[in-house]
Amino acid sequence: MVNYLKNIDKKAVLFVCLGNICRSPTAHGVFRALVERRGLAHLIEIDSAGTAAYHIGNPPDHRSAAAALRRGYDLSDLRARQAIAADFGHYDYIIAMDKENLAELKSICPAGFQGYLGLFLDLAELSVLEVPDPYYGGPSGFDQVLDLVEAASEALLNRIAKELNQ
Repeated sequence: MVNYLKNIDKKAVLFVCLGNICRSPTAHGVFRALVERRGLAHLIEIDSAGTAAYHIGNPPDHRSAAAALRRGYDLSDLRARQAIAADFGHYDYIIAMDKENLAELKSICPAGFQGYLGLFLDLAELSVLEVPDPYYGGPSGFDQVLDLVEAASEALLNRIAKELNQ
């Protein structure tokens, strides 16, 4: 069996939603900030992607970026890209925001992937299973995404820190 995990001393995390302009860049920015605050940026690589190619090269949705900035997270350097099968050879954690995107990821996952492929909110003890897509809703949806992402990011970081003995 092929071991797809690249380095046991470092971890790589990929957050995935549909278009990579709302939920996954929010998770990317929040998790990056938490990792930096814990002094683990040299041990954890972070990226985000979408299962669809709708927004490749675009920055995060202005509403996501504004909501994140109000909480101190800067998403301005992020650009959308599409998740590809080769990502499974690089990332230890491939984290979907909802069941539909998880199914899309499973459809491109190569045999032998030994990392984590699952829902983001499964990593936290929350009553919600999926991060809802705020794209077609009002402003409160972006704040709800941030609430969920902050809670799940803490749980993910604690899990990875334990794996890294940090």
